[in-house]
Amino acid sequence: MPRGGPMGGANSTDKAKDFKGTLKKLLSYIKKYRVAIIIVMIFALLSTVFSIIGPNILGDVTTEIFNGLINKITGQGEMNFDFINKTLLLLLGLYAFSAFCSFIQSFIMNTVSCKISYELRDEISKKLHKLPLSYFETRTHGEILSRITNDVDTFSQNLSQTLSQFISAIATLVGTLVMMISISGSMTVASLLLLPLSVFGMGFIMSKSQKFFTRQQENLGNMNGIVEEVYGGHDVVQVFDAADKEIERFEKMNDKLYDSGWKSQFISTSMHPLMNFVGNISYVLVSIYGGYLTIKNRIAVGDILSFSQYIRNLNQSSSTMAQIFALLQPTVAAAERIFEFLEEQEEVKDVKNPVSVKDIKGNVEFKNVHFGYNPDKIIINDFNAKVKPGQKIAIVGPTGAGKTTMVKLLMRFYDVNSGKILIDGHDIKDFKRSDLRSLFGMVLQDTWLFSGTIADNIRYGRLDADIEEVKNAARSASVHHFIKTLPDGYNMILNEESDNVSGGQKQLLTIARVILSDPKILILDEATSSVDTRTEILIQEAMDKLMEGRTSFIIAHRLSTIRNADLILVMDNGDIVEQGNHEELLKKNGFYAKLYNSQFEKI
Repeated sequence: MPRGGPMGGANSTDKAKDFKGTLKKLLSYIKKYRVAIIIVMIFALLSTVFSIIGPNILGDVTTEIFNGLINKITGQGEMNFDFINKTLLLLLGLYAFSAFCSFIQSFIMNTVSCKISYELRDEISKKLHKLPLSYFETRTHGEILSRITNDVDTFSQNLSQTLSQFISAIATLVGTLVMMISISGSMTVASLLLLPLSVFGMGFIMSKSQKFFTRQQENLGNMNGIVEEVYGGHDVVQVFDAADKEIERFEKMNDKLYDSGWKSQFISTSMHPLMNFVGNISYVLVSIYGGYLTIKNRIAVGDILSFSQYIRNLNQSSSTMAQIFALLQPTVAAAERIFEFLEEQEEVKDVKNPVSVKDIKGNVEFKNVHFGYNPDKIIINDFNAKVKPGQKIAIVGPTGAGKTTMVKLLMRFYDVNSGKILIDGHDIKDFKRSDLRSLFGMVLQDTWLFSGTIADNIRYGRLDADIEEVKNAARSASVHHFIKTLPDGYNMILNEESDNVSGGQKQLLTIARVILSDPKILILDEATSSVDTRTEILIQEAMDKLMEGRTSFIIAHRLSTIRNADLILVMDNGDIVEQGNHEELLKKNGFYAKLYNSQFEKI
């Protein structure tokens, strides 16, 4: 469980921390696709130009039909069908070419957005491996997954819509205004009288909706965290009859998500009724004023139809702009969370000239080590210990004594506040971090096996190993016979539904993986407390084989299993209070003796 508790330490914020800054980063990020975006802009402009010319041509046709009807009624002439037919065919061609340009525009823009989504996920994946352990211990898995899935999807999908539509809407807006002015400047002014009202309304709505979109994304991440926790611990929830409590916790978060989602959607969609209202009033003004100008012979009848079409285009482009601004809210909120993740502080970079691990023997020394997860609260105080190659070192002590912390420091999941940890006389900070960790093999209480074949899970210890090496490692871990009894043997796929593989057998598979990796130093977190006696013996035998000739650190929970350790470090409150072998520590009748005897006291 992360230290942040059920919510993973996430805090809801009322608004985006830096809307303009995030937008600037976003524009900078898509800068590499400027050639493709320029092509999109060209096709968007072509599509818009040809679609804008259409209403003007249609107006000419309408005027010709009107004049033809008047001439026929008055006996002054006939309808010019040849002009009408040619003009309508030209109009059809213009609209077809406009549609083709729009298709090309959409194709390129969707390609760009998918590439950006791919690159973001790739960067997030790489970033995950560069973050310190402290980041993962203060957040739930659900919250982190939400950044990779929900936020990237929201960003990618909305970007594809907003960018192409924004270009088209701007081109349509400018082109439409030019055509409207060419027909009648006074009608254009009359139709735009209400535009400031709609602009002000959109700005006000945007300022109110952004905070709810940001909160919606954060609540979604927190909800994913709850689902991941409850699903992962479903059996525990059932055992403790805590389903009602978890349902109540989920419903509270669901209410928060509903509240933020409803408010964000309602406020953003209120822009559409506003734009429709402005558009309808504009139609009324154009109809009345256009009729007046026609009577005065200042414009033709067809110009009223053209102008009405342009008013519709203007309203549609304004409505599109409103949609873009509405989509911009969740897009920026998602992008902000993605960029925050990508800008998280990484592990301290490796030294430029790292020490080689080629001839490391396994001599380990803790020298005046001080450490605290919080610098103001030191939990490891002046820790000193020397370990010779091949020795078995047991670390014992009550819960919270600092046993696991020492292992985290040894592998540089955390760096010491002061002091040094040396391997063969070299400070571990002088090694390349990946090289340092390659020296270690770990067998922990919680087994980790991925979805794949048994052979691939064992081969994870050394990816270039052939099948015979995999089988030899399995034999050394006393799990080969069991694997042969499975339906597909080493090719059996392991997943969460693999009920025919017990917890103890999975532990043996992880031991086989470590045997295959052939590490110089072992870290063993005793993992036999929840298995049957026969499996416990097999695991212990496998671990004994694994420890032969290797420096081994054993985090001991049951003290009866570390009697043969070369050195036992007894920890309490971050300090080594005693050290020696089992017999020496019992003779002292001190802290270790009390711990050891307490495990055999009769209740």
